[in-house]
Formats: sequence, structure tokens, C-alpha cells
Amino acid sequence: MAALVQVVAVALALWCCGAAVVASAAASSPPLVSPKAKPGVRPKLPPKTKLTTITFSPHHKRDYQVTCTNTGRRPCVVSCPSNCPNKCLVACAYCLTFCMCDLFPGTSCGDPRFTGADGNTFYFHGKKEQDFCIVTDADLHINAHFIGNHNPAMKRDFTWIQSLGISFGDHRLYIGARRAAEWDDDEDHVQITFDGEPVNVDAAKGAHWVSAALPSLSVSRTDTVNAVAVELDGVFAITANAVPITDDDSRIHHYGKTAKDTLVHLDLGYKFHALSGDVDGVLGQTYRPTYANRLNITAKMPIMGGADKYRSSGLFSPDCAVSRFHRRRTAGDHVALGFAS
Repeated sequence: MAALVQVVAVALALWCCGAAVVASAAASSPPLVSPKAKPGVRPKLPPKTKLTTITFSPHHKRDYQVTCTNTGRRPCVVSCPSNCPNKCLVACAYCLTFCMCDLFPGTSCGDPRFTGADGNTFYFHGKKEQDFCIVTDADLHINAHFIGNHNPAMKRDFTWIQSLGISFGDHRLYIGARRAAEWDDDEDHVQITFDGEPVNVDAAKGAHWVSAALPSLSVSRTDTVNAVAVELDGVFAITANAVPITDDDSRIHHYGKTAKDTLVHLDLGYKFHALSGDVDGVLGQTYRPTYANRLNITAKMPIMGGADKYRSSGLFSPDCAVSRFHRRRTAGDHVALGFAS
């Protein structure tokens, strides 16, 4: 129990739920311990539950824990789930932690694990060094570039999403993770360009950038480095976190990481405001009102196949077989116009 009280300072001390997430606690009564989620059971929280992010250094070997101190409640000890040991969301009021990709619909994380609009999680492996359409609609097209390693013992590549190519109107927005031979927590690995021009946002949490050419487009830092939120008013909001594959990740999952590449990739969250009923793509199809999930969602790894129909010839090429992107506007038009509600 002493290990639960002497919590190390590598965890971020953040506020949540009117309570503090602190690096140490001296409680008169034993703290509550975050319960383990049952296999195959998705976490559920009441609406408007306040959440915050806790981050642990990936360089430390032990599983550090932090204590949530809730006003009028016993403190509870939490640690991140095994699927996301270095960064997760915590709901202090309920003494629960969640991987971002396991809690919210519209996400893609890790060896691409998607959570669709229907709330079900599935894998889409694609192929390394190729591009696939994630969302395609009349006025919006999002391709993802996959990186990875090939494991000769398996029939597929290990893959991750390295970047997004987002097309709307006549505009092109790039969100990517910069390659790094060695990961540095204090170095920013997120790269963004808009119509070919770099987007520079001050390295400070909460720093904000607004496009002079298109004021409805903005970028905000959700952490000092490696975490941003990109929003196009009335169309989408995308959160992107650049994360590496650690030595422990590679050892446990046999990813084949080398000293030349930490396989930096993006964990992504998507929120769409105006998709049509004809939307398609790996993730986009799950937003259709008529979508019927035919995957075995009780399987340990429900896998969506059909890579060929989602393959695009380039990051900004809306030419996958299921493409719906066909409407191009002049640069002065407001991109939100014309989207189905």
C-alpha cells in the first residue's frame, strides 16, 4: 500500500471533476483503486462526465500511478490501461481510466484500431507506405498514409497512421507525424501544412492559430508539444497526438522497431458535423444511417478487410474505389456550404 501513497512526480498534475490529480496523497482512509475493466465490455460513463488526460514517461519501466483527490470523496488510485500505458483519460468522479480510442466513437489509434460512429471497435491494417481513404463524402475527403514493418512470421504488415491528407473545396490540409530515430518527449513531432504552407503554432498549451485565408480553420495545442486539435467550423474537429513505438511495445508485440526509426505515428480523434447519408471510407461508412456492422464484434480483433476498395494513389488523391468526393469550389466559397445536414 505504501507504493500507492508514494506516487512519483512523473505523472502530470492536472485538475478534473472539481478534483485534483496529484502526484502524492496522504489520506486518512485507504484510497479506492481503479477497477479492472471486464474483457469485451466497453466502458460507459454518464453524459457530460468531466475527463482529463494523464501522461506517464514511456522511459520508466514500472507502472506509475496517480491519486485523484475528489472533494468529499475518498481519493482513488488510477493507472492507465495496458493498451495505452503512457497516456489516457481519467474520470476522477468514478475512479476510471480509459484509452482515448476505447471511449469515443470516431477514433483511430495504434496498429490501426478504429472506433466507428456505432461505437464498435475494429482493426484495419491496410499496407505500409500506402494511402487509404478513411472518410469520403461529396465535399470532404480524408486519406491516411500508413507506415509499418513487415513481420515474416505473419501474413500482414504491422501498420500505423503517419499522416492525414484532408481535401475540401480547393484546399489541402496535411497533418503528419515527423519521423524520428530517437524519441524526445520535449520535441514536437507534429507537422501541419495548409495549401502547402507550414502552420506554425507556438509551443505552449492552449496556443491558437487561425488561417488568414480561411478564418473558419484553426489549430490549437492541447499540450505543449505533440498534441493538437484542428477544426474547420461546421465541418470537422480532429485531435492528433504524435506517439512513438517504445522498446517495450516492440518487445511485447514483436513490431521489429530498430534504432533507426521509432515509428512515430498519430493517434486520432474525429468529430464530424455535416456528413451526408452517402459517406463512405474505412471510418466514414460507419456514419451512414443505413450502416450495418457485419464484423464479428465479439472477436478479440474484429478486422475490416476490403483494402483494395479503400486504396488511393496518393495522400491527396480522391480516387479510391468508394470515393464520393466530386464537388470542387472556388477559393472564396465557404467550405461548410453544401454539406448535407
